[in-house]
Amino acid sequence: MTTRILPAVGDPDAARIFSTLLSQLPSAEPAPPVPDSTTLLDTLARLAVDSLDELPEVVLVHERIGPVPALELIREVALRFPAVGVVLVSSDAGPALFSAAMDSGARGLVGLPLSYDELAARVQAAAQWSVGVRRHLGRGAADSGAPTGPGGRVVTVTGAKGGVGTTFTAVQFALAAAASGRRTALVDLDLQAGDVGSYLDVQFRRSIADLAGIQDISPRVLQDAVYEDRTGLALLLAPADGERGEEVDDRAARHIVGALRSRYELVVVDCGTQVTGANAAAVETADVAVLVTTPDVIAVRAAKRMVRLWERLQVRKAEDTAMVVNRWSKHTEIQPALIEKITKTRATRTPVPAAFKELQAVVDAGRLQDLDNRSTVKQALWTLAGELGLLAAPDTPAATPAPPGGALTLRAAGTVSRLRRGREG
Repeated sequence: MTTRILPAVGDPDAARIFSTLLSQLPSAEPAPPVPDSTTLLDTLARLAVDSLDELPEVVLVHERIGPVPALELIREVALRFPAVGVVLVSSDAGPALFSAAMDSGARGLVGLPLSYDELAARVQAAAQWSVGVRRHLGRGAADSGAPTGPGGRVVTVTGAKGGVGTTFTAVQFALAAAASGRRTALVDLDLQAGDVGSYLDVQFRRSIADLAGIQDISPRVLQDAVYEDRTGLALLLAPADGERGEEVDDRAARHIVGALRSRYELVVVDCGTQVTGANAAAVETADVAVLVTTPDVIAVRAAKRMVRLWERLQVRKAEDTAMVVNRWSKHTEIQPALIEKITKTRATRTPVPAAFKELQAVVDAGRLQDLDNRSTVKQALWTLAGELGLLAAPDTPAATPAPPGGALTLRAAGTVSRLRRGREG
């Protein structure tokens, strides 16, 4: 049996040593090392889009990988890709780190400097475990008819600046996904000024801050923190007291989003307009990252600043970001193609028209779920949800929401792989 191995190591010298030793292992098929946590997660997500069988059997994580710390990265890989065996490589091979690595989901620990025999033994054990898990998952899927993918998808929605329609977009994406038949969670990660609850006329005593200090988020704990709305959405709201937002750091955000991913088909995260450790972690681990702007100079400059900041922090590459242009009209001087060129992002095919009169009544009432199906804004956003691959497959019975007169087109063919093509020009 051939064992596919993906090393994650940022240090060039260590990467060369990894590659040399891995190439000597019998029946091994090592991939070129990936330099950071972002590239590792992106690579695994891209492979998983096609099939569970496309994923490598073993991932090696070097202790100095970044920007996500090694143990947190292992936890993220284990949550999102449970059939991949992860092995930590560290200069500290003591019992404390071994225990922490196992708790995070690793299948082994290899000490530095690398020993051929130890590396071979740990890789072989992790590969055998991976094959067994895949065999079990494949049999379970055949028996139950359930998909065998790496958990639910996560889409983050971030605003270039305040007032561009970030929360409105996130809510409509979530409503569209729920209407298509997907079990959907909507998370308000605008920790100090979140308005998801206000826009949906929801008041609930629990919030995302109540999960921040919990190491093991069980299904029961998650259920207590989530509000099951009559729209079909599961809502995890921002804290009512903005200062409690400081309790949700990047580690807590990864943990919470990972727990939601394991229980819902789609997790939509409203990240607001400010870059914090928490929402940066969500954007980094998302399958689809959406940036919302309006077609004016100030907002487009803010959008460019945001994607450049994400790149400097190694959160997200510009070309891996989907740009949604809100309040567009054909008379606007700044068109989506120009915004795409300026920001180096991928502009979505469907711009959202400027039609505030359609929205004013439901916005003022805090009832976005009551927006008329004839609204051109709603039609555009629900079409965008299909374009981004957020809807259930169209051949399932509940896949297509039914607006009057068939005016709404839902395109479920768009996927994250389209957004991750190489930069053009």
